[in-house]
Amino acid sequence: MHGLTPYVPGEQPKLANLVKLNTNESPYGPSKRVLDALRAEVGDTLRLYPDPGSDKLRAAIAQRHGVTPEQVFVGNGSDEVLAHVFLGLLKHDAPVLFPDITYSFYPVYCKLYGIAYEPVPLNDKFEIAIGDYLKPNAGVIFPNPNAPTGQFVPLAEIERLLQANTASVVVIDEAYVDFGGESCVPLIKKYPQLLVTHTLSKSRALAGLRVGYATGSAELIEGLTRVKDSFNSYPLDRFAQAGATAAMEDEAYFQAMCRKVIDSKTRLVADLQGIGFEVLPSAANFVFARYPGRDGADIAAKLRERSIIVRHFKNPPRISPFLRITIGTDEQCSGLVEALCEIIKINKIR
Repeated sequence: MHGLTPYVPGEQPKLANLVKLNTNESPYGPSKRVLDALRAEVGDTLRLYPDPGSDKLRAAIAQRHGVTPEQVFVGNGSDEVLAHVFLGLLKHDAPVLFPDITYSFYPVYCKLYGIAYEPVPLNDKFEIAIGDYLKPNAGVIFPNPNAPTGQFVPLAEIERLLQANTASVVVIDEAYVDFGGESCVPLIKKYPQLLVTHTLSKSRALAGLRVGYATGSAELIEGLTRVKDSFNSYPLDRFAQAGATAAMEDEAYFQAMCRKVIDSKTRLVADLQGIGFEVLPSAANFVFARYPGRDGADIAAKLRERSIIVRHFKNPPRISPFLRITIGTDEQCSGLVEALCEIIKINKIR
C-alpha cells in the first residue's frame, strides 16, 4: 500500500470570504423540496437501518431516465460507484483504456485493484479521439464531457465505439453532462455493454450528501450489486436517500439551475476571450483556459492573493498553462475577470 499514489481532491479552504471556483460545486443550493425532505427525515426512525436497496431513489432515477429500477445502481457519490465498476467490471488481463488527460481517480483505482491500464493521448485539440480506442481492451472509460478539459464527445461517436467494442464494458462518466452535453443513457437499451454513471454533486447541488448512480443493463447492475453487498450492504443513509429522491423528482428546479449555470458560462467564456484567454469548448460547469505566454500556476497564485481559488494542474506538463475554472454566480465570475485584468495588466475587456 505504500506504493499507492492516492487521488488528490480539490482544496476545501477553511477561510472566510473566498470566491471558491476550484471544485465544480454548484453555485446555488438544492431545491426547497430537497430541504423539506431532509427535515422530514429527522425523527425516531434514525434508529433503524436505511433501505439497503434504495428502492424509492432507484425508482425516481429510473423514472427520470426512462429505464427500469433493475437498470439503476446507487452509491456514495459517483466515486464509490466507479470504484465498484473498476473492481467488478474492469478487472481482466487486457488493459483498460482511458484518456491520458482525464479524471485522475481512474489510474488510482487501477493501481488499488491491480488492473492493467493504458492511457490514450488526447489529440492536438485536447479532444478524445474515438478512433484511438478501437483496439483490444478490457474496458473503456472516460468522462463525457471530459475532465478537466470540459470537451464533449458527440453521441454518434460514442455509438461508433459501442458498435466496434462489443467484447468489453464501455463506461461513460456523465458527471457534467447536464451543463451542455447530451446523455447517452438512451443507448443502454441498444448496447448491453454500456454503463453510464452520474452524480448528484454538480447539477443537483448535493455534493454534501454524496450520492451517485449508474444505469445499464440489468446484468451489469446485478454485477455491481454483488460487489456492493460484499462490501457494504447499506451504502446510502436515510438522509441521502430522501434528499436525492426529492432532487430527482424536482425537474423544474433542476432545469432552471442548469440553465443559469450555462448562461453564466456563456458570459464568462466571452469575457475571458475578450481579455485574450484561450478557452477550450466546454459542455461542463467549468472552463479550461490559458493565457498565451503566461504561467498557469503563477496566475492561480495571484488569484489566490485576491481570495479567488481556481484549480491548476501541474501535471501532465501539457496542461500546466491551463486553469480549470468552475462557473460561479455572475457576480463571482465578474470578480474573477476583474482580477485577471489586474494580473495580466489589461485595463478592460476588449
